[in-house]
Amino acid sequence: MSIPLVKLPSLDFIRGFVAVGRRMSITLAAEDLCLTQSAVSRQVNALETQLGVRLLNRGYRSITFTPEGERLFRAAEGAVAQLQDVVDTLMQPRVRQPVTITASLGVAGLWLLPRLGALQDRHPEIDLRVAATDKVLDLRAGGIDLALRYASANANASPGAFATAHRLYEEYVMPVAHPSLGVATLDAATLARHVLLEFDGPRRPMLRWPDHLGALGLEGQPARGVLRFNRYDQVIQAALAGRGIALGRLALVGPMLTDGRLVAIGEPGPPTGYAYWLLQADASPRADVSAVVDWIMGETHKG
Repeated sequence: MSIPLVKLPSLDFIRGFVAVGRRMSITLAAEDLCLTQSAVSRQVNALETQLGVRLLNRGYRSITFTPEGERLFRAAEGAVAQLQDVVDTLMQPRVRQPVTITASLGVAGLWLLPRLGALQDRHPEIDLRVAATDKVLDLRAGGIDLALRYASANANASPGAFATAHRLYEEYVMPVAHPSLGVATLDAATLARHVLLEFDGPRRPMLRWPDHLGALGLEGQPARGVLRFNRYDQVIQAALAGRGIALGRLALVGPMLTDGRLVAIGEPGPPTGYAYWLLQADASPRADVSAVVDWIMGETHKG
């Protein structure tokens, strides 16, 4: 059971301890707090006295955490960081806070960016910040509101421990090409005449040509050539330029098939077992974040 609020240590003591822990230096912590070294030392000493435990090992020109100090710092530093963020927001009420969304380079380039005009038309009052990266970012630590993620389609294995995760699209893959290539079917003769555009990213079901050709009974059939790319958006840009045949993720290339920039070759294969998800850092977000969520869900229903 938690101790009464009145027995919590002073925020000044906690702030001094966190400043020291962040810098691992009383001198630098004092500079951050605009205090003297002795004042910061007194704050840490007072905190140790109140708690009845030693928090820091003080050596010659160095300090380290005791096990108790490290445990307290982990909790206190996170709480102080959140308090800093909230106070900063409250002190700048006239500054419009952008809605930050992260997505992989491929999803950002092929799905999100082409649709941003529709968002601006519908919500001109919303500022959006796009963090395009193939790294999986920590939403809360990075101050990120939303994430478009590619992960297992299994609802019980949705990506990350989030209170709110919307599954947008289940993934289907099929060969696509520019209409100028005149490709209608994928067979040994077609392969001999055309270049295959290969994605050299992490291996996923049916996203590599050997997997797809094997499923079609064309395993081992040679193609005219292979162009390899380490980013999926580059694969599709090459297809749009007529450089060869790509494996199209329908969630990403659907609009290009609809408007004729690309043509489908054959029929989509079975679901790959992966899906595209929209994750929220906060289950009850502020109004502008909710508006972006509603817009994304609406765009998903358009196909």
